[in-house]
Amino acid sequence: MPKPYSIDLRERVVGYVEAGRSRRAAAAHFGVSVSFVVILMRNYRRTESLAPKASGGRRHSKLDPHRAFLLGHVVEKDDITMPELAAELLAAAGVQVAPASISRWLIRNGYRFKKNAAGQRARSSRRLQGAAGVAGQAPAADAT
Repeated sequence: MPKPYSIDLRERVVGYVEAGRSRRAAAAHFGVSVSFVVILMRNYRRTESLAPKASGGRRHSKLDPHRAFLLGHVVEKDDITMPELAAELLAAAGVQVAPASISRWLIRNGYRFKKNAAGQRARSSRRLQGAAGVAGQAPAADAT
């Protein structure tokens, strides 16, 4: 995001226009856009302040008020899918939100994909390692 113009420049532009010159002439003289001068003069006349408006800052999510509900459901059912969670939030609180938004919100709040120590995704305990019937068995006697 670009930096705002300095207070010094803003004071000089306002003084130039207040001296009776046009806004377009002020823009040409100081090398700024006409829209900057027009908006600066409008805000100066309203508020008598030359300070730039605040920029940046944290945006607030509409999911923040439902934090306890969402985290409670994730703790209660750790394998819940994002579409299921979105449907439950809609049914309980009437808030319609995309599943991807819930996923991004959970990541911002410290929930990540479950990984094991080796950096691989953790598998379910129900899933067998390797092909069924092959792992840990000796070769058949007639395979020679």
